[in-house]
Amino acid sequence: MEDEPDPVTIPRPAMDLLVRVLAAMSAGQAVNVMPAHAELTTRQAADLLNVSRPFLIGLLESGEIQFRKVGTHRRVYVESLLDYQRRDGAQRLDAADELSKLSQDMDLL
Repeated sequence: MEDEPDPVTIPRPAMDLLVRVLAAMSAGQAVNVMPAHAELTTRQAADLLNVSRPFLIGLLESGEIQFRKVGTHRRVYVESLLDYQRRDGAQRLDAADELSKLSQDMDLL
């Protein structure tokens, strides 16, 4: 009889995350896994948000996204970047809902 591997216990939150990652991958979506405390260069952060580097720097300097300086270079906190991404997405949904309501009120649909 062949040696069977020992069973592995996976915590429920880890399993939920794995299911979400696999679902995204099967849908053809890119998946990035990084620690929440990681730091990115401004180029990496801009690429993640799909914005220009100057636009990102404006967000950093206005306080929308937290960062720190290493010498003359900015390092963007991933956690703050993802928080901004969530806030921005929620604002976009609210704006789209408002436009939809206005269109209905004005009988433009």
